Amino acid sequence: MASALGLAGELLITLGLVLALFVGYSLWWTDVMAQRAADRQGDRLRQTWSAPASPGPGDEASPAPEYAAGDGIGFLHVPAFGKDDQTLIRMGTTAEVLNEGVAGVYEEPYRSAMPWDQEGNFALAAHRDGHGAKFHDLDRLVDGDAVVVETRDDWYVYQVAGTLPQTSKYNVGVVAPVPEGSPFTGPGRYLTLTTCTPVYTSRYRMAVWAKLVRVDPVDARRTPPPELR
Repeated sequence: MASALGLAGELLITLGLVLALFVGYSLWWTDVMAQRAADRQGDRLRQTWSAPASPGPGDEASPAPEYAAGDGIGFLHVPAFGKDDQTLIRMGTTAEVLNEGVAGVYEEPYRSAMPWDQEGNFALAAHRDGHGAKFHDLDRLVDGDAVVVETRDDWYVYQVAGTLPQTSKYNVGVVAPVPEGSPFTGPGRYLTLTTCTPVYTSRYRMAVWAKLVRVDPVDARRTPPPELR
């Protein structure tokens, strides 16, 4: 009887180790594959930026571009995540989009404003673990930290102004035009970053809010703003 129990215990330990190794490998492999996909898409987006811009009619400014689900619109830079941190931003928050190692722009329940809009909330989501884990360190951001959104023509510099460490995954108010629970009390030009929490789970959501403080035009050398140097 004792030997049978001992054998069962060894089998359970072995099974536990195999499962742990499988989970670790799965997270690592999805990170590798997602980063490869994001790098390819990011390279293609930058190539389109290098092409001459289409002129607007007459002397009028060109209209703001329209983006479909999955389209790339720019890059997110978070200095607190590392000096060379860069995340491709694409339209949509479906698994098909987010699983490719990007930050996705909310299209529902509120359609996110864009950085160049004169008012609204530019709301993004990304995975905390696996599939690139672009927001793995989102909990490291504190008030005053810089977050920069890079588009073809401008650098949008935001400053973190508030954090919600944990809320229900059904709390859609955190990505509203004036985010509920944020320090903002009226319309403005905001940025919201959301991800799952606690780490390695998807039970709750966390949110980080930032406010636009400056827009720097892109120069010929694409010199980044001081916050990224």
